[in-house]
Amino acid sequence: MIRTEPAVLVLEDGTRFEGSAYGATGERFGEIVFTTGMTGYQETLSDPSYAGQIVVQTAPHIGNVGVNPTDMESHKFWVEGYVVRDASRVVSNWRAEGTLDDALQEAGIVGIADVDTRAITRRIRTEGAMRAGIFSGEAAGKDADAQLQQVLAAPSMSGQYLSDRVTCAEAYLSATTADERLGSVALLDLGVKRATIVNLNTVGFDVHVLPADSTAAQIRELDVDAIFYSNGPGDPKANAAQVEVLQQLLRDGYPFMGICFGNQLLGRALGFDTYKLPFGHRGINQPVRDTATNKVEITAQNHGFAVDLPIDETVDSPAGFGRVEVSHIGLNDEVVEGLRCLDIPAFSVQFHPEAASGPHDAAPLFYRFRDMVLAAKSANTTDNK
Repeated sequence: MIRTEPAVLVLEDGTRFEGSAYGATGERFGEIVFTTGMTGYQETLSDPSYAGQIVVQTAPHIGNVGVNPTDMESHKFWVEGYVVRDASRVVSNWRAEGTLDDALQEAGIVGIADVDTRAITRRIRTEGAMRAGIFSGEAAGKDADAQLQQVLAAPSMSGQYLSDRVTCAEAYLSATTADERLGSVALLDLGVKRATIVNLNTVGFDVHVLPADSTAAQIRELDVDAIFYSNGPGDPKANAAQVEVLQQLLRDGYPFMGICFGNQLLGRALGFDTYKLPFGHRGINQPVRDTATNKVEITAQNHGFAVDLPIDETVDSPAGFGRVEVSHIGLNDEVVEGLRCLDIPAFSVQFHPEAASGPHDAAPLFYRFRDMVLAAKSANTTDNK
């Protein structure tokens, strides 16, 4: 379907891009970021980590395979706005059950098409991620200065606490699908993707999915074997409560794994700082190097913050958790992409090992977590004899 309503994308530096309405019409504001994945647009839209952001697809042709319920990574689309160059006029895939344009309209996602996404991406890479607004339909005709003032009035991503927006309303249990149940995990839902839960179930764990405001006492009552912190949006500096809970549980000796936002919160729990990246890493083609094996893995990522830690040395945790080293390094800019604790059973990665949609190079990390939990259980059994 060809749309004729006008739309304009306004960046906080005053740059404007005029195009056509795509999805719902109206006005939306958020941090504008780009993602480099050639596929997986539905998984991107339904990833809670993109809450608060306007997403630019660098791949030029979007919507050609339509949408379907199976590929949803959560129960809804989370992006604040959506920017594409060429919106597909037809859907050509046997799994499709609808068009992306219709799905965006139903979800109330305001988008813009027929813009130069390469120029937008280059602007973000030069100036950094910034606030932006999409104005479509009647809103596109507003005075340009008025539009810019609305963009400048929108909140910055720095300092934002978004976990309460994306977490589950109530705790629930997802039972293992493996032939043998190996134990149970408490997963703090900071914006979890369904594929993460599926992978934990697959390796033998029952998963207690918990709201972000769960306390250490509530988690202890579940009598689980390990703790897991999920991906999610926002500034890790704003999640002091989750950091404190994690510190308590690490002192209890629980094995821990974190991904993406969970990696940043482990870093803060260990006593290290986090900082905002200029434009972040987003897409399914991000190369990292495993420092233990020197193996290069292609990973799926979505993050705008990182842990501040030396990449080439073992350091002591300022919070008293022993020695820590960087387990993975981003090859594009040498950003910390993973943490390995040497004196407690805990590790984390900045990327998404479940990778839906995306590469599966990092999938064995779920088995590494399983082995770590089983080793801890075996050691506890021996100690109690």
